[in-house]
Amino acid sequence: MERKETVRDQTVADPGARSPGNLAGLAIASTAWLAACGGGGGGGSDGGQASAVAGSSATAGLGTAVAGYQHAVPASDNDAARFLQQAQFSASDAEIAAVRDQGYAAWLSAKLNAPATQSAVDWQVSRGYTAVDTRNFFDHTYVADFALWNQLIKSGDAVRKRLALALSEFFVMSMNGQDFEFRGFASGHYWDLLVKGTRGNFRSLLEEVTLRPSMGDFLNTRGSQNEDSQGRLPDENYAREVMQLFTIGLHELNIDGTEKLAEDGSKRPSYVQSDVSNLARVFTGWNFDSIGNVNTTVYYATNSRVIGSYQRAQRPMTLTESRHSTLTATFLGATVPANTGGVQALKIGLDTLFNHPNVGPFFGRQMIQRLVTSNPSPAYVARVAAVFNNNGEGVRGDLKSVFAAVLLDNEARGAAGLTDPSFGKVREPMVRFVQWARTFGLESAAGSWKLESLANNSAQLGQSPLRAGSVFNFFRPGYVPPSTALAASKKVAPEFQIVNESTVGGYLNFMQNCIRNGFNAYSPDVPELNYQNPVRDLVASYASVLPLVLDAAALVAKLNLLLCAGQLPAASVSLMVNALNATPVTAASASNLKLDRVAAAVLMVMASGSYLVQK
Repeated sequence: MERKETVRDQTVADPGARSPGNLAGLAIASTAWLAACGGGGGGGSDGGQASAVAGSSATAGLGTAVAGYQHAVPASDNDAARFLQQAQFSASDAEIAAVRDQGYAAWLSAKLNAPATQSAVDWQVSRGYTAVDTRNFFDHTYVADFALWNQLIKSGDAVRKRLALALSEFFVMSMNGQDFEFRGFASGHYWDLLVKGTRGNFRSLLEEVTLRPSMGDFLNTRGSQNEDSQGRLPDENYAREVMQLFTIGLHELNIDGTEKLAEDGSKRPSYVQSDVSNLARVFTGWNFDSIGNVNTTVYYATNSRVIGSYQRAQRPMTLTESRHSTLTATFLGATVPANTGGVQALKIGLDTLFNHPNVGPFFGRQMIQRLVTSNPSPAYVARVAAVFNNNGEGVRGDLKSVFAAVLLDNEARGAAGLTDPSFGKVREPMVRFVQWARTFGLESAAGSWKLESLANNSAQLGQSPLRAGSVFNFFRPGYVPPSTALAASKKVAPEFQIVNESTVGGYLNFMQNCIRNGFNAYSPDVPELNYQNPVRDLVASYASVLPLVLDAAALVAKLNLLLCAGQLPAASVSLMVNALNATPVTAASASNLKLDRVAAAVLMVMASGSYLVQK
């Protein structure tokens, strides 16, 4: 994907554009990347073409089918950083050294097989959000926002968190508009399921997702009932979306993700309305599991409420057999016989979806898009789909093997993509933010992590985890920016669906402030969000780059590696160095002036086309 540089001579030549209060000059120039995704790039190399030995103990658990895709070791720090930025948001000097020492596959295997870190729900419990009192934690989703940002920014398990974020944009469940008790815990638990699923099986994850109260509320399976004599019919929402978005897609696919065509050249639908109506019968009769629920009465000044326990929002939904449809259900060539129990009906339905030939290419292509490139070659998709179908050990849907296939494929690791204008993807705003936070050591001094939703389009990121505007995610995988060179070449650019003048300006203004100043948290010493007593609680340390602050060239070089995997063009590097040198900083300079220089350098990089388009 082409990348246009957004740092311009007339912008960086203005000394006033470099102070923390007047970085807007840089921000204005950055809107140029709306016109096209622009050129340039360098850095990186072949990355070592030798394949790892199949069955090596160092790559245990990745499945033998991925062995042929593995480059052995990075040939440079740039190659290692490029891999790290795809696999886990960010890169550090220590991680770059570890990948170079261990090799891609062994490093990835170790991360995927490492013990689990603290879950979102455990963090929520530790913060006291289980309390049932007038603070009304049970009525707020901010308890999930705080937990998710803590997971993404602070967790030591960065690989699985990055993969879980990709899964959250496939199995989309949004907190927006949900209205049931302890929905913040339900969303935290949904996230934990995705993290767990990164090294599980697609079939198991599909069932977990289906039976979660959060998904049941979001797509209406919770409370869906059988037919009755008054004309009531099962809700069709989940049946439609689980096919269209979570498993098989709209059209029949070849294993390489291309669409199968009928004799007249038309696309062949993967399902029809009768499939939706019949599959909907499978999902009837499910609702909250209230067994063992303990109610607590909360007394307010003028009224009271009876609130259930938070565990109910986490447990899988349970079946009330009398509310389950007893009719025959025929869909996608499978049949659930009349009077089949609800649990067995669900198994037949999910097994049918899981074993559909579309699932491997449909899911695999979208994981490639989220992690590596918007326009993978059909051969790349076919290789990943083949691993989904069989990990080399006779297992279908092994997600560790699928993610390894995505990240270790020659198309992901080879150097050809660095100069291919159709390769790469726009970094999502929330991915950029997490990368910045991890790279430069953002910390919550009080441990509160009071970062709310950052989904405001004009003043923040326009994205926040588990905050998509609809089940169709923040953007669609097949989105094509209209009237662009991408459209003419029949290429997609999903993330461009959320790129406009408001979101570009919002991102730049937001990052300009947080890069330099961090964030206030309201009363960080207490768990509730009370909008009182703002304290500068979330601040980045910049420990990895402050020692270089006196040498502008060294500073930009380090940022080029850590943020761009060395892909900034030489011309852009020169402009940035000149801009920084226009305001000298010496060893005797005040600490705030040194931070000003670092902040200006980071913002210039994060506003450049070679950063915004990840290759």
